[in-house]
Amino acid sequence: MKLFKLFYRAAAVAAVVAVLALAGCKTNNPNVTNNQKSTDMSTQQTLNEVADRKNFGPQHALMTTPQPCVMIATWDKDHTPDVMMAAWAGQYDYNQIVVSLSKHKTTDNLELTGAFTVSFADIHTVAESDYFGLVSGNDVPDKVARVGFTVTPSPNVDAPIVNEYPLTLECKVVSFADGILVGEVVNMSAAERILTDGKIDLAKLQPIVFDAASMSYRAIGDIVGKAWGAGKVFTE
Repeated sequence: MKLFKLFYRAAAVAAVVAVLALAGCKTNNPNVTNNQKSTDMSTQQTLNEVADRKNFGPQHALMTTPQPCVMIATWDKDHTPDVMMAAWAGQYDYNQIVVSLSKHKTTDNLELTGAFTVSFADIHTVAESDYFGLVSGNDVPDKVARVGFTVTPSPNVDAPIVNEYPLTLECKVVSFADGILVGEVVNMSAAERILTDGKIDLAKLQPIVFDAASMSYRAIGDIVGKAWGAGKVFTE
Protein backbone atom coordinates (compact mmCIF):
# COMPACT_ATOMS: atom_id res chain seq x y z
CA MET A 1 0.00 0.00 0.00
CA LYS A 2 1.36 3.40 -0.95
CA LEU A 3 2.14 5.85 1.81
CA PHE A 4 0.15 9.07 2.04
CA LYS A 5 1.89 12.05 0.53
CA LEU A 6 2.39 13.72 3.87
CA PHE A 7 4.82 16.32 2.71
CA TYR A 8 2.37 18.11 0.43
CA ARG A 9 -0.61 17.58 2.70
CA ALA A 10 1.29 19.26 5.52
CA ALA A 11 2.18 22.13 3.22
CA ALA A 12 -1.46 22.46 2.17
CA VAL A 13 -2.63 22.60 5.77
CA ALA A 14 0.00 25.20 6.56
CA ALA A 15 -1.09 27.26 3.57
CA VAL A 16 -4.70 27.20 4.75
CA VAL A 17 -3.57 28.35 8.19
CA ALA A 18 -1.67 31.21 6.60
CA VAL A 19 -4.64 32.29 4.48
CA LEU A 20 -6.97 32.25 7.47
CA ALA A 21 -4.50 34.28 9.48
CA LEU A 22 -4.11 36.85 6.73
CA ALA A 23 -7.84 37.18 6.27
CA GLY A 24 -8.43 37.58 10.01
CA CYS A 25 -11.31 35.12 9.78
CA LYS A 26 -13.71 34.77 12.67
CA THR A 27 -13.83 31.47 14.48
CA ASN A 28 -16.05 29.67 16.92
CA ASN A 29 -13.06 28.29 18.80
CA PRO A 30 -13.52 29.38 22.43
CA ASN A 31 -9.75 29.68 22.83
CA VAL A 32 -9.61 32.52 20.30
CA THR A 33 -10.23 35.94 21.80
CA ASN A 34 -11.14 38.34 19.01
CA ASN A 35 -10.22 41.42 21.01
CA GLN A 36 -6.64 40.19 21.37
CA LYS A 37 -4.73 41.35 18.31
CA SER A 38 -1.20 41.36 16.97
CA THR A 39 0.30 42.71 13.78
CA ASP A 40 2.33 40.71 11.31
CA MET A 41 5.14 43.13 10.52
CA SER A 42 5.84 41.64 7.08
CA THR A 43 2.31 42.21 5.79
CA GLN A 44 0.89 44.74 8.29
CA GLN A 45 -2.11 42.43 8.69
CA THR A 46 -3.94 42.31 12.01
CA LEU A 47 -4.07 38.80 13.42
CA ASN A 48 -6.31 37.32 16.11
CA GLU A 49 -4.46 35.80 19.02
CA VAL A 50 -5.16 32.47 20.70
CA ALA A 51 -5.20 32.37 24.50
CA ASP A 52 -1.85 31.37 26.05
CA ARG A 53 -0.13 31.33 22.65
CA LYS A 54 2.25 33.70 20.85
CA ASN A 55 1.61 34.68 17.23
CA PHE A 56 4.52 34.51 14.80
CA GLY A 57 2.64 35.48 11.64
CA PRO A 58 2.04 33.59 8.40
CA GLN A 59 5.66 33.65 7.26
CA HIS A 60 6.32 31.03 9.93
CA ALA A 61 3.27 28.91 9.06
CA LEU A 62 5.16 27.12 6.29
CA MET A 63 8.20 26.45 8.50
CA THR A 64 8.03 22.95 9.94
CA THR A 65 10.56 21.97 12.55
CA PRO A 66 12.49 19.80 13.09
CA GLN A 67 13.58 18.96 9.54
CA PRO A 68 15.94 16.23 8.32
CA CYS A 69 19.39 17.35 7.23
CA VAL A 70 19.66 15.57 3.89
CA MET A 71 22.83 15.72 1.85
CA ILE A 72 22.36 15.68 -1.93
CA ALA A 73 25.36 14.48 -3.93
CA THR A 74 25.78 14.80 -7.71
CA TRP A 75 28.46 14.77 -10.39
CA ASP A 76 29.23 17.98 -12.26
CA LYS A 77 30.24 18.24 -15.93
CA ASP A 78 33.84 17.44 -15.01
CA HIS A 79 32.77 14.42 -12.94
CA THR A 80 33.72 16.26 -9.77
CA PRO A 81 31.48 15.37 -6.82
CA ASP A 82 29.29 18.11 -5.35
CA VAL A 83 27.30 17.94 -2.11
CA MET A 84 24.72 20.35 -0.71
CA MET A 85 22.54 20.28 2.39
CA ALA A 86 18.77 20.53 1.96
CA ALA A 87 16.29 20.79 4.82
CA TRP A 88 13.01 20.94 2.90
CA ALA A 89 12.75 17.25 2.05
CA GLY A 90 10.52 14.29 2.79
CA GLN A 91 9.01 11.04 1.57
CA TYR A 92 6.67 11.53 -1.38
CA ASP A 93 5.55 8.00 -2.14
CA TYR A 94 6.46 4.41 -1.32
CA ASN A 95 9.73 4.58 -3.28
CA GLN A 96 9.96 8.31 -3.97
CA ILE A 97 11.28 11.36 -2.15
CA VAL A 98 10.67 15.06 -2.69
CA VAL A 99 13.02 17.99 -2.15
CA SER A 100 12.38 21.72 -2.53
CA LEU A 101 15.36 23.33 -4.27
CA SER A 102 16.18 26.79 -5.55
CA LYS A 103 18.83 27.38 -8.21
CA HIS A 104 22.10 25.68 -7.23
CA LYS A 105 25.02 23.94 -8.88
CA THR A 106 23.18 20.80 -7.77
CA THR A 107 20.20 21.66 -9.97
CA ASP A 108 22.53 22.11 -12.95
CA ASN A 109 24.05 18.71 -12.21
CA LEU A 110 20.62 17.11 -11.95
CA GLU A 111 19.78 18.28 -15.45
CA LEU A 112 23.10 16.89 -16.65
CA THR A 113 22.99 13.42 -15.07
CA GLY A 114 19.37 12.79 -14.08
CA ALA A 115 20.53 11.19 -10.86
CA PHE A 116 21.60 11.96 -7.29
CA THR A 117 22.18 10.37 -3.92
CA VAL A 118 20.72 11.41 -0.59
CA SER A 119 22.56 10.83 2.65
CA PHE A 120 21.82 11.90 6.21
CA ALA A 121 24.04 14.15 8.28
CA ASP A 122 24.92 12.73 11.69
CA ILE A 123 26.56 13.91 14.90
CA HIS A 124 29.98 12.99 13.52
CA THR A 125 29.63 15.17 10.41
CA VAL A 126 27.99 18.35 11.73
CA ALA A 127 30.73 20.78 10.69
CA GLU A 128 31.28 19.21 7.27
CA SER A 129 27.55 19.02 6.55
CA ASP A 130 27.00 22.62 7.60
CA TYR A 131 29.89 23.66 5.35
CA PHE A 132 28.19 21.95 2.41
CA GLY A 133 25.19 24.15 3.10
CA LEU A 134 27.25 27.33 3.48
CA VAL A 135 29.44 27.13 0.38
CA SER A 136 28.36 26.78 -3.24
CA GLY A 137 30.10 24.36 -5.54
CA ASN A 138 30.10 27.17 -8.10
CA ASP A 139 32.53 29.05 -5.85
CA VAL A 140 34.44 26.10 -4.37
CA PRO A 141 34.30 23.18 -6.84
CA ASP A 142 36.51 20.97 -4.66
CA LYS A 143 34.56 21.48 -1.43
CA VAL A 144 34.05 17.73 -0.91
CA ALA A 145 37.81 17.14 -0.94
CA ARG A 146 38.37 20.27 1.12
CA VAL A 147 36.62 18.76 4.15
CA GLY A 148 38.50 15.49 3.67
CA PHE A 149 35.52 13.47 2.42
CA THR A 150 35.76 10.78 -0.25
CA VAL A 151 33.24 9.31 -2.67
CA THR A 152 32.49 6.04 -4.42
CA PRO A 153 30.58 6.01 -7.72
CA SER A 154 27.14 4.51 -7.23
CA PRO A 155 26.82 1.21 -9.11
CA ASN A 156 23.12 1.87 -9.69
CA VAL A 157 22.76 5.55 -10.67
CA ASP A 158 25.02 8.21 -12.17
CA ALA A 159 25.88 9.89 -8.87
CA PRO A 160 28.51 9.70 -6.11
CA ILE A 161 28.08 8.01 -2.74
CA VAL A 162 29.79 9.96 0.05
CA ASN A 163 31.66 7.36 2.06
CA GLU A 164 31.57 9.31 5.32
CA TYR A 165 27.75 9.19 5.42
CA PRO A 166 26.75 5.67 6.46
CA LEU A 167 23.18 5.72 5.06
CA THR A 168 22.52 6.63 1.43
CA LEU A 169 19.60 6.57 -1.00
CA GLU A 170 20.52 6.16 -4.67
CA CYS A 171 17.98 8.04 -6.76
CA LYS A 172 16.91 8.79 -10.32
CA VAL A 173 15.21 12.06 -11.17
CA VAL A 174 11.51 11.54 -11.84
CA SER A 175 10.75 15.23 -12.32
CA PHE A 176 12.13 18.64 -11.49
CA ALA A 177 9.82 21.58 -12.06
CA ASP A 178 9.10 24.84 -10.24
CA GLY A 179 11.79 24.03 -7.69
CA ILE A 180 10.29 20.67 -6.71
CA LEU A 181 12.53 17.65 -7.19
CA VAL A 182 10.93 14.21 -7.14
CA GLY A 183 13.30 11.27 -7.11
CA GLU A 184 12.80 7.52 -7.41
CA VAL A 185 14.78 5.57 -4.83
CA VAL A 186 16.53 2.80 -6.75
CA ASN A 187 18.47 1.46 -3.79
CA MET A 188 19.22 2.20 -0.15
CA SER A 189 22.62 1.16 1.17
CA ALA A 190 23.92 1.28 4.72
CA ALA A 191 27.26 0.64 6.38
CA GLU A 192 27.43 -2.38 8.64
CA ARG A 193 28.32 -0.19 11.60
CA ILE A 194 24.80 1.29 11.79
CA LEU A 195 22.97 -2.03 11.60
CA THR A 196 21.46 -4.10 14.40
CA ASP A 197 20.12 -7.54 13.50
CA GLY A 198 20.33 -6.57 9.84
CA LYS A 199 18.18 -3.45 10.27
CA ILE A 200 19.12 0.24 10.27
CA ASP A 201 19.54 1.41 13.86
CA LEU A 202 19.01 5.16 14.35
CA ALA A 203 20.73 4.92 17.73
CA LYS A 204 23.88 3.94 15.85
CA LEU A 205 23.32 6.28 12.92
CA GLN A 206 22.72 9.27 15.25
CA PRO A 207 21.27 11.56 12.57
CA ILE A 208 20.79 15.26 13.18
CA VAL A 209 17.83 17.48 12.37
CA PHE A 210 17.56 21.19 11.67
CA ASP A 211 15.78 23.16 14.39
CA ALA A 212 14.36 26.20 12.59
CA ALA A 213 13.22 27.81 15.85
CA SER A 214 16.76 28.14 17.26
CA MET A 215 18.63 27.89 13.93
CA SER A 216 20.65 24.95 15.20
CA TYR A 217 21.15 21.21 14.74
CA ARG A 218 19.83 18.64 17.19
CA ALA A 219 20.51 14.94 17.57
CA ILE A 220 17.72 12.38 17.37
CA GLY A 221 16.86 11.20 20.87
CA ASP A 222 15.61 8.06 22.57
CA ILE A 223 12.68 5.88 21.54
CA VAL A 224 9.62 7.12 23.42
CA GLY A 225 6.95 4.83 21.98
CA LYS A 226 6.22 2.24 19.32
CA ALA A 227 4.61 3.35 16.04
CA TRP A 228 1.17 1.83 15.52
CA GLY A 229 1.36 0.60 19.08
CA ALA A 230 1.47 3.41 21.63
CA GLY A 231 -2.00 4.64 20.69
CA LYS A 232 -3.63 1.24 21.22
CA VAL A 233 -4.18 2.17 24.86
CA PHE A 234 -7.16 4.20 23.61
CA THR A 235 -8.61 1.32 21.57
CA GLU A 236 -8.77 -1.19 24.39
